[in-house]
Amino acid sequence: MSETIQVVSFKLGSEEYGVDIAQVQEINRMVAVTHVPRAPQFMEGVINLRGQLIPIIDLRARFGMPRAEHTKNTRIVVTEIGSKRVGMVVDSVSEVLRLPVDQIEAAPDMITGVDTEYIRGVGKIEDRLIILLDLAKIITGSEKRELESADVEVTAAA
Repeated sequence: MSETIQVVSFKLGSEEYGVDIAQVQEINRMVAVTHVPRAPQFMEGVINLRGQLIPIIDLRARFGMPRAEHTKNTRIVVTEIGSKRVGMVVDSVSEVLRLPVDQIEAAPDMITGVDTEYIRGVGKIEDRLIILLDLAKIITGSEKRELESADVEVTAAA
């Protein structure tokens, strides 16, 4: 029996992505986001999730893709990146998959639209390719500090 990992798969445009289920805390419908002054361009703002402020990242903007209108399928995937809870806006969440480790390959040097530094590998299930993201690299150290200072500014304003 080959080793498997569980990933939450989601769509951005026509591509399917996945993140390790252990890093996903919850998946929520899109809610109103409070915009934060001087936030990085890919940061949509913050939401109040049961009394805790969660920074919200638009993954399309992060990956240099055109922003899209939110639909009834748009979701916020709340993840843990380091010690920080962060919500990622995705077009839709597909499913939880068991991915055999031997079906994961290293990321090719050129994947359309996404910097390969964010990519852990590409998983293959039947005729589907799932781009596996490395959440630790989606936000750089300086951006983490910006998110934390945005939290402070919002908290001070609240």
